[in-house]
Amino acid sequence: MNPNPNTFARSSRRHWLLGLAAATAGHASRAQDPQLLRESAASLYLPDDIDRAVRSGVEYLVQVQRDNGSISDRGHDVAMTSLAIMAMASIGVEPQTYSATSRSMVKAVDFVLDKKHQDTQGYLGGRDGSRMYGHGITTLMLTEILGMGSSVEQNERIHEMLVNAIKLILSAQEVTKSEKLQGGWRYTPTSRDSDLSVSVWQLMALRSAKNDGLNVPGEAIDAALQYLRFSYASPMNRDGTPRDKVTGFSYTPGTHHPSFTMSAAGLLAMQVCGKYDSPMVKGASEWLLQHPPKPNERFFFYGLYYYAQGMHQAGGKYAERADDLVPKLLLESQRSDGAWLARGGEERNVGTVYSTALAILCLSVRYHYLPIYQR
Repeated sequence: MNPNPNTFARSSRRHWLLGLAAATAGHASRAQDPQLLRESAASLYLPDDIDRAVRSGVEYLVQVQRDNGSISDRGHDVAMTSLAIMAMASIGVEPQTYSATSRSMVKAVDFVLDKKHQDTQGYLGGRDGSRMYGHGITTLMLTEILGMGSSVEQNERIHEMLVNAIKLILSAQEVTKSEKLQGGWRYTPTSRDSDLSVSVWQLMALRSAKNDGLNVPGEAIDAALQYLRFSYASPMNRDGTPRDKVTGFSYTPGTHHPSFTMSAAGLLAMQVCGKYDSPMVKGASEWLLQHPPKPNERFFFYGLYYYAQGMHQAGGKYAERADDLVPKLLLESQRSDGAWLARGGEERNVGTVYSTALAILCLSVRYHYLPIYQR
């Protein structure tokens, strides 16, 4: 039986943090294990259908890669390339030289690591216009490949950029805001308000960096969790428990109007922070079970990404429902070239790299390669 691939990921991170020179030593090739797909056997789609779909999607990302290493078709080059790198990593691709796909990943990582993409404050969302969304996405990607670069030199560059990116997230969180907005983030590092959509990416990046052993104060995670609690759609009882047992998360605190996308995002964020037994996790899981995603869902791929990951981690009937529904929503809409077209309003601002990368991340949840999505 093959070892758990995440053992390799965690081990490589430990070696990296113990010494840069050992970071690339002993990396094993993480070949696909068909047994990792067996849990979807009861679905309408067989495991090999999903396997072919994600591989075809990655092939599309490689095909559209530019000479400079970026993978983007409608701006936000750093953020979109980072999403594409995470999609590749989610099916076991590593930035190495043993295949065309892995070499493509090396080029993509090198593009992101270009020093011109990060300003002197550590900000990664300014030059490509992706703002704090892109900063969180890129920082999360860097935490997930830390210690897995193609060379010691590339690992050193990943570490340097990542440390400065984390500092930026922490300083942006400390900007003075009203009580219910404190602990969250919004569009720029100096924003004095917060929303859940932006905040989730920063929180996942911080949590993943903390797992890597980087300097992330526990108080920062606690403050973000408090913001998450304020974003839950139910009023709270005096003991801090939700008054409504089944509801989701809102875009901003105090609105009490759960949406599919934000409920899925809030669910995953709570899980990433280890709050699996929280009544908010239970309530959001139940709400999402009662309000499943639809083909015409607003921000379809963005919401489905959180839904696939969060419901899978919730386990039991929640995982069974999501693991069955997500392939049904995605496989029939994949183009013959491996891409997915953005929809639900997303098509106005983003291209096929965005939707294809998120679709791959949705479908590859069963592979268990990215540590941040592991329970």
